[in-house]
Amino acid sequence: MTRKPELKGRPELRGRAARLAHLLPTGRAQAARTPFVLLVVVLLGGGLIGLLVLNSALSEGAFHLDDLQRETKELTDEEQALQRDIDAYSAPDALQRRARELGMVPGGDPAFLGPDGEVKGVPSEASPARAPLVLAPEALATATAPPSPQSAPRSPHASTPGR
Repeated sequence: MTRKPELKGRPELRGRAARLAHLLPTGRAQAARTPFVLLVVVLLGGGLIGLLVLNSALSEGAFHLDDLQRETKELTDEEQALQRDIDAYSAPDALQRRARELGMVPGGDPAFLGPDGEVKGVPSEASPARAPLVLAPEALATATAPPSPQSAPRSPHASTPGR
């Protein structure tokens, strides 16, 4: 029987140990570790860079969200101010004051038409001297002031627009 030459630094193995020895690397242990270490370093570096990018994106989103919330608050305040203006302009005393400034007078008694065409009630002409039943404090100042030339009564024969 011939003997196999002994491998570097290893005693000669027999039986099961010899079969398993063929599966283990012999001299490349240091060389095989280098790509693995490089792979781990690259993965860790890539993970850290990815976390940095993700953190930056989240911070940018938070700043954008803060700007949008501030803008929403400003627009809500503006909407509320505009709603207060609308409420002030649509109040009955404000409408009455503006109508008087335009020369409008309260209407007279209305007449109604029935389904058969019969007139119910006696219509009356609008008179500028007629005062409203209830005056608001702001309207009292305009009601006691002398009437402007625009609010002077017009003759019944004057042409009206659309006729």
